[in-house]
Amino acid sequence: MFALNRRHAALLATAVAAVMGLTLVAGPAAAKTTLRLGHGLAKGHPVDVSLDEFAKLVRERSKGELDIKVFPAGQLGQQRELIEQMQNGALDLVHANASPLAAFEPSFGVYDMPFLFRDNDHFFKVVEGAVGDEVLASSRAKAFVGLAYYDNGTRSFYANKPLAKPEDLKGLKVRVQPGPIATRMINLLGATATPLAWGEVYTALQSGVVDGAENNVTALTLARHGEVMKVYTRDEHTRVPDVVLVATATLDRLKPEQQELLRQAARDSAKAHNARWAAELEKAEGEAAKMGVKFVDADKAAYRQVVQPMYDDLKATPALATLADRIQAVK
Repeated sequence: MFALNRRHAALLATAVAAVMGLTLVAGPAAAKTTLRLGHGLAKGHPVDVSLDEFAKLVRERSKGELDIKVFPAGQLGQQRELIEQMQNGALDLVHANASPLAAFEPSFGVYDMPFLFRDNDHFFKVVEGAVGDEVLASSRAKAFVGLAYYDNGTRSFYANKPLAKPEDLKGLKVRVQPGPIATRMINLLGATATPLAWGEVYTALQSGVVDGAENNVTALTLARHGEVMKVYTRDEHTRVPDVVLVATATLDRLKPEQQELLRQAARDSAKAHNARWAAELEKAEGEAAKMGVKFVDADKAAYRQVVQPMYDDLKATPALATLADRIQAVK
């Protein structure tokens, strides 16, 4: 009886070992990889909706092997902090505007140049084409690369008077995003560039610390700037896209088919985002008009002429000058 039990025990142990072995072999193939994505915009903002859609596409197309957790509203930090976390391996994916990316990879700074794009079609031909892809890939040595661009609309001036001609800006204090290119543009136009954090802008406009600002039309509604600034001048001086970024360490850990899946899902979510964003801009303009904001068109040719020295300055950085020329040559 004892011998029989020993034999049964041995058979049982062999069976258990076989099952465990099968589990160990099968386990990694079905394992889920969780990726963390951080951004600074509020929950429910159109960008947040688009990033949730990106995460859903990745989850569905990978059959659950890749799972992106989205952390909105600056939960993990603001743009610069998020980018640094991505570089350090603490974060897998980040949504950021191209302007702050220029501090990490200068190529992204070309998008800050005023009047770089002729129109809507030109913008999308660039960012969805070969030149746009080169800029996305240019930061690989900086420990991250871009997957896709999200449209962020055109930036124009708003104040309490029309700014149809460059001389209308003379003597005004205008809030800009911190950075040398925006500051140079404002100063060339005869105004005083005043860098301020986004959260301080409403109060600065209301109190007269600044006389105006520049942004896309949603600033009038989502940030309520239309309550205190009543004229929006469509000069459309810049169109700086947002970028969905991935850490190169994260990307390189994925299988080739997963890397391609991630890229394609980002691009597909970008197309949906761009349509959603266009509708959001149209809606914002209607809401701003109800707030009493008037919309006027600028003399864009006059504006372009005044800021032309910025392109002359760019020649001191041949790589950026060549990139700007290539972008403007896209038909």
